[in-house]
Amino acid sequence: MEKYKTVLVTGGAGFIGSHLIRYLLEKHPDFKAINIDKLTYSGNQDNLKDITSNSKLSKRHIFVRADIANKSKIESIFKKYNPDYLINLAAETHVDRSIHIGAKEFIDTNVYGTFVLLEAIKKFGVERAVFVSTDEVYGSLGLGSKSKFTELTQYQPNVPYSATKAGGDLLCRAYHFTWHLPIVVTHCSNNYGPYQYPEKLVPFFTLRALQDQPLPLYGDGKNIRDWIYVLDHVGGIEAALLNGKPGQVYNFGADEEHTNIDIAKIILDMLGKPHSLLTFVKDRPGHDRRYAIDYKKATKELGWKPKYKFRPMLAKTVRWYLDNKNWIKKIQKKTGIINPHIDLWKPHKLN
Repeated sequence: MEKYKTVLVTGGAGFIGSHLIRYLLEKHPDFKAINIDKLTYSGNQDNLKDITSNSKLSKRHIFVRADIANKSKIESIFKKYNPDYLINLAAETHVDRSIHIGAKEFIDTNVYGTFVLLEAIKKFGVERAVFVSTDEVYGSLGLGSKSKFTELTQYQPNVPYSATKAGGDLLCRAYHFTWHLPIVVTHCSNNYGPYQYPEKLVPFFTLRALQDQPLPLYGDGKNIRDWIYVLDHVGGIEAALLNGKPGQVYNFGADEEHTNIDIAKIILDMLGKPHSLLTFVKDRPGHDRRYAIDYKKATKELGWKPKYKFRPMLAKTVRWYLDNKNWIKKIQKKTGIINPHIDLWKPHKLN
């Protein structure tokens, strides 16, 4: 009988989680993934359709629908599968939802769900656990500043989403230092790539541009983010899992700082759409001005550094949305972002 290392991945049907599972199964033939996902609006089993339809890979992928905040369910999963590793990607992530819909779901998943997972680790044990967080816990950098977030930057979350992620991070720290749990926390800048739910900036702007709808920019559109291709991020998560030191924090970035308005213009140019589609709306509350990540520690201790450049990978990402109309059409049933009465799928040339 084959002996596998069992990796429990929470949020594995989401954008980053699905890429991570695919990456781990393809790179590590001795890994088996237990994919836990609640399948809320952004969880999508079609994100792993290529895995589930592959006879060699599918035998090492088990999907379990579950909420990480359900203590009895999580304990039953630990008892049944006895995981060697845990990677937590289950989270409520959309900043606007945390502001306009409310913080309760974010607290339930990002804080209480983290607590449930930590209690399960304390009770059943794992060799290593990685809890994936965000650079947003650090707050905001000035537009004119050249400083970057480091692992020692003070937490200053400015919106409910980042506050709940900060709370989960601090629980991880406390459980490591109190009970010596083998936990690593990672922080990452803005991700982009295929399979990203259309509420996020790159697919949101891409799909609206295809419909000749306005691309709304908060405030002056000059907020800056450091953009990292999703495969660089999952490579960092893997490095943290295999080589990270328990109790440590690692930051992942890509030295790809771009304003929101510049990204919107690039996408419009790629699709041959006019810049007149740009529109400005009232800024959202607590809108952080700039994020930038210093990832020297990850390079020094994990041997990790980003491989992918922004422009070609952004073009590849936009092309993916053009080429995957069935994935988009299924999303249409869950969101009002895409207007089903407009034909997205007439031929488009990508410049």
